[in-house]
Amino acid sequence: MPVILVHGLFGSLDNLNGLNRALTEQFEVIAVDLRNHGQSFHSEEMTYTAMAEDLLELAAQLQLERPAMVGHSMGGKAVMMAAGLAPERVRGLVVADMAPVAYQQVRHQDVFSGLQAVIDAGCQTRKEADAVLEKHIHTAGVRQFLLKSYSGGSNVWRFNVAALRNAYENIMGWPGLPVPYDAPVLFIKGSESDYLLPEHQSAVQAQFPRARARVIQDTGHWLHAEKPQVFNRLVQDFLLALS
Repeated sequence: MPVILVHGLFGSLDNLNGLNRALTEQFEVIAVDLRNHGQSFHSEEMTYTAMAEDLLELAAQLQLERPAMVGHSMGGKAVMMAAGLAPERVRGLVVADMAPVAYQQVRHQDVFSGLQAVIDAGCQTRKEADAVLEKHIHTAGVRQFLLKSYSGGSNVWRFNVAALRNAYENIMGWPGLPVPYDAPVLFIKGSESDYLLPEHQSAVQAQFPRARARVIQDTGHWLHAEKPQVFNRLVQDFLLALS
């Protein structure tokens, strides 16, 4: 069974490498860079419909027969929309720490400020970029995550900072599915994260009537990195049941 892995905002296809390695013996695994990230193309259009259509087009080009899709954060919304647009072409979903809702809270102001500061400073090395980022982002782990996409030179960041900033309302938003997706979906929540909350349950059930949820204790939004063995096992068990 083919499985498509999809990263979150400011990420790239290697973010889910640990899961990729855990799945490769049992599944055909394809990790992707979403548009405006990694080595994928840049575009001013950054909507969940566009991202979902990219995933569906990739599956068609690779002749993948009803792949399962696994998405973290923004990638979770992208795979949810792909399933909503073409339910007959998606076998099932794993959504890591994301709800099918619009979020009102602005969460990434410091990140955008830091990314732009690195561009404005014309940093030539990763060390220089980290020093500039530190003025805006105090958590070393967040800076190291962002610096995975540092490329230096005239194109400082592999992701398209301007397009992501301009589309931020779309990224935090959610248009809803055209019709409910009536296939198995596993939502995995980090217990300390506020992205997937009890008040989101009605929205989940309305759009994904066959959804079930699991919680990984003592983890935040980056549950796949904080508790990789637990996360990988939950995903593997779900996918094995699908195949």
